Amino acid sequence: MGIEIERKFLVNDDSWRSGTAGLSYRQGYLCTANGCSVRVRVTGKPGAWITIKSRINATTRAEYEYPIPITDAEMMLQSLCGQHIVEKTRYLRNYADLLWEIDEFTGNNSGLILAEVELTHSEQPITPPPWVGKEVTTDKRYYNSYLATHPYQNWS
Repeated sequence: MGIEIERKFLVNDDSWRSGTAGLSYRQGYLCTANGCSVRVRVTGKPGAWITIKSRINATTRAEYEYPIPITDAEMMLQSLCGQHIVEKTRYLRNYADLLWEIDEFTGNNSGLILAEVELTHSEQPITPPPWVGKEVTTDKRYYNSYLATHPYQNWS
């Protein structure tokens, strides 16, 4: 079993934008129930994965991820996920010896930019970069599975 320990933050300015280009992501959810989600994702590498996640606590989830054929993933996105697709560009930035993933959402979630950092243990101290704002790790509105059915552009 894989374990994912991460913290999530809003991004408060554009100073992170220098560096390499991002990678496009399209993902949809086949199931979200009882703290568990099943996601299919296609990236611009190209590659495709199916991922099962289950919440353990606020920052920790069990995670199982497997590569699948891109054609299968595209069919699942189209036929099983419908219009509930999350699109984003992911940028990677190093700061204070940690790798930060910045997700700039497009489509129905346009205007939202989140930064995530994966940790080795839940009590690991971090030094947030200057472009990081409010922590939203425990706010489920910022989970991709929530954004798929409750787009950021519809928030009031």
